[in-house]
Amino acid sequence: MTSTRTAGRGTRRHSPLAVLALTLAVIAVLVQVVHPLLDDAARTSATTLAVVCFCAAALADAARRFSPATAAVVLGVAGGLGLAAEAVGTRTGLPFGEYAYTGSLQPEVLGVPLVVPLAWTMMAYPMLLAGRTLAPPGSWTAVPLAAVGLTSWDLFLDPMMVAAGHWTWADPTPALPGLPGIPLTNYAGWLLVSLVICAALHRLVPDPRRRGRGSREEPAPGTQRARGSAELAVPTLLLGWTWIGSTLEALVFAGRPWAGVWGFVVMGVVVAPTLAHWLWASYALRRR
Repeated sequence: MTSTRTAGRGTRRHSPLAVLALTLAVIAVLVQVVHPLLDDAARTSATTLAVVCFCAAALADAARRFSPATAAVVLGVAGGLGLAAEAVGTRTGLPFGEYAYTGSLQPEVLGVPLVVPLAWTMMAYPMLLAGRTLAPPGSWTAVPLAAVGLTSWDLFLDPMMVAAGHWTWADPTPALPGLPGIPLTNYAGWLLVSLVICAALHRLVPDPRRRGRGSREEPAPGTQRARGSAELAVPTLLLGWTWIGSTLEALVFAGRPWAGVWGFVVMGVVVAPTLAHWLWASYALRRR
């Protein structure tokens, strides 16, 4: 039994999708590490590359953990709904407020940079897993938790992208204290769209804790939750780096201390306990 368990772990650890997901995640992190050191033109290219690699890592992990069909669902739902919300938003001002892209991010689809729906996808997937980790098995409480986590990312993102000149707001008031240039309506719109995306993903992406099927990993009874969490190395890396790396970027390199404070606190409400659970589950599984 021991040798079988070990062989099973080895197969999962060295599967092509696992290697691909981890490789893409590491590339995304490395690109973001050098991002503050680049000139303006190179930063735009680096931003696009980081988002593409981050999104591809999330989708590869979804394909490994569930199936390629599920990864396609994640892209279609998160990317499709994100694109629709942005296309409507730039034309009507709803639900984010009146804003416009400057054309610096190319290519565009329906007047929206293609990288934007990929950005929705890259964070929606790991935040869904985070919400499920913090909620009871099968509970829809996972949806608002994931949505808050997804919305909190924009506390880092919007100040950075506005400062870089990628989009502008027609009326950036009222704003959060310390975050001028972005209206409160933006965060309300993000929360609304995040709730819709996360609810759709929660309905369509299998939850092994609830159903006992739908995942390629089928741990022994009694260890399913621990092992499912322990094998989330890529989402752990992506969420952990986004939280800590974005905080450091805002505080140390970009001169946006309030963005760092707001993002660290709000995202930390969801990400900190999620990371603690995943890391403890990984440790407990190795001890078995």
